Amino acid sequence: MSRSVCIEATSLTKEYRVPVREGGFAASVRSLFKRHYRTITAVQDVSFSIDHGEIVGFLGPNGAGKTTTLKMLTGLLHPTSGSARVLGFEPWRRESAFLRQITLVMGQKNQLIWDIPAMDTFLMNRAIYGIPEREFRRTLDEFTELLDLEGLYDKPVRNLSLGERMKCELVAALLHKPRVLFLDEPTLGLDVTMQSRIRQFIREYNARFESCVLLTSHYMADIASLCKRVIIIHHGRIMFDGALSDLVERTAPFKLLNVALSGPVSPEAAAAFGSVVSLEEGKLVLQAPKDEAPRITARLLSELPVNDLTIEDPPVEDVIDRVFQEGVGRA
Repeated sequence: MSRSVCIEATSLTKEYRVPVREGGFAASVRSLFKRHYRTITAVQDVSFSIDHGEIVGFLGPNGAGKTTTLKMLTGLLHPTSGSARVLGFEPWRRESAFLRQITLVMGQKNQLIWDIPAMDTFLMNRAIYGIPEREFRRTLDEFTELLDLEGLYDKPVRNLSLGERMKCELVAALLHKPRVLFLDEPTLGLDVTMQSRIRQFIREYNARFESCVLLTSHYMADIASLCKRVIIIHHGRIMFDGALSDLVERTAPFKLLNVALSGPVSPEAAAAFGSVVSLEEGKLVLQAPKDEAPRITARLLSELPVNDLTIEDPPVEDVIDRVFQEGVGRA
């Protein structure tokens, strides 16, 4: 593994043996003496590498293998086969030097204790990681400013809002200034404003500490805002690994033309310029091939009552949905 590589997974595979039986009392009795199993493959032959300082989106539908992969890379699960290195360590050995340099934040799991203030958890983590008092206070002050948490640390966690709790969860997870962040749905359930605040914090943390970040999220705004590169996993296998811009280019090679109209336009007249996505009073949205967008734009401006016109790439969530439905590279 080269010095610039932070995370390297090679042919990671995780299988589970699951007991199966028919319904009914007789089947229950038979299963006491002889059980039948089937093998479920959660992750199969997954390989990728991530450099120091990268923020990479790890995408896939529910059950695709994202969380299983994160758990193997953090050492919570042993793979059935394959290998991985994180900061040069084999994760499932769970060495102290390794654990001090990583963190795993799961939006649906809490490490803060419900009935006591968040500060008590921070102090416990300080003791666990052996953080010097001066460094602890300096880091805490820095995070407090970045996340606007003044006055919240002494409140019982149960009295905090969901957004406040999530920000405190991030503080607890990052007090030891880990070099590798595994973030599993860190903005889950948060409102739009709080999602934006969390994204900004992740961006600033990455810039300050040159951390490596592997991020899963169902909110495509998280991915579009933070990640230049994405890895897509589906049915336990890697479907795509590359620049987000390349994925958009290969999967959805068209532009959306958003036209504000000053007068009525018939559906037939609109269809003469491209594929009509929507036509409402005063607003027309067209889909046009990228190489034809300039020509169509010129025609629109000269032939229709146009007040305003913008050209956009398709939303990232539409691109990802297209990947799952049609595969990468097919229009």
